[in-house]
Amino acid sequence: MVRFGVIGTNWITDAFLQAAKQVEGFALTAVYSRTEEKAKEFAAKHGASHAFTDMEAMAASGAIDAVYIATPNSHHEEHATLCMNRGIHVLCEKPLASNAAEIRRMAESAKRNGVLLMEAMKTTLLPNFQAIIDNLPKIGKVRRYFANYGQYSSRYDAYRAGTVLNAFNPAYSNGALMDLGIYCVYPAIVLFGKPSEVKANGVLLESGVDGEGSLLLKYEGMEGVLQYSKISNSYVPSEIQGEEGSLLIDKISTPEKVEIRYRDGRTEEVSVPQHADNMMYELQEFLRLIEAGELESKINSHANSLSSMEVMDEARRQMGLVYPADQRS
Repeated sequence: MVRFGVIGTNWITDAFLQAAKQVEGFALTAVYSRTEEKAKEFAAKHGASHAFTDMEAMAASGAIDAVYIATPNSHHEEHATLCMNRGIHVLCEKPLASNAAEIRRMAESAKRNGVLLMEAMKTTLLPNFQAIIDNLPKIGKVRRYFANYGQYSSRYDAYRAGTVLNAFNPAYSNGALMDLGIYCVYPAIVLFGKPSEVKANGVLLESGVDGEGSLLLKYEGMEGVLQYSKISNSYVPSEIQGEEGSLLIDKISTPEKVEIRYRDGRTEEVSVPQHADNMMYELQEFLRLIEAGELESKINSHANSLSSMEVMDEARRQMGLVYPADQRS
């Protein structure tokens, strides 16, 4: 059993722990929260034997082998590094950090301490993403990757009413690109590598984050067209267009239905069964790597996380989107 601590007690941690029930080899032993009441409440809810309000104390307690970090993006580097310096393996929510400079330092810390560091990007570890990889040759030479993710944020109503919650606060390195756009960017990096050029446009809100945006990625012989939004919904699927056919992907963040439409009119569904608690797949990969003594995933690798963030850094530069975290890098 790998003994886990969790840092962050929000809805995403609840979803992660729900998915963890499906995974052998996982044991929740510790919870960190800034307040004792919340730490004890969350620990009791999920059956953890330890509750901490001091992160350093949790990392030094000997009660955990690994940690799942789901704090605001702006804190990821600090929290991950603290744990890695104590020999703790780190599974960190996406985006892995605020910018590429932070990711470079985190990867160096992981190597220096001989621990596993992996970005919790669920998409690229799902069975149906593997189905995309396996069936990609069927569509011939790829000419366009189109990824679309528009989801009106439940926190945007509060923003419109005058209350800026964390999701729209640049102090936490948030906004549409970091929250939703990354689901369009990361698969492009895994499938096609880092583009040679990025062109970006976005709508900046008065709070200082982006509400929506679009990216154009240049590759040799093909392009990536990415669009994302937290201030409007989209109902259009994503698509990889090839010379012999196209792969249609119902949801780029969580592919469930994947089909090929060939030029001759034939269709072929290539979806595979996939568990509803889809965060279990990233945890399975993480535990497998620990058992194998490997220090990074071949799919959610340090290089792929870095390239994805470099694309987003360049997109932010072009949009004029700056975070306080950028000033310390």
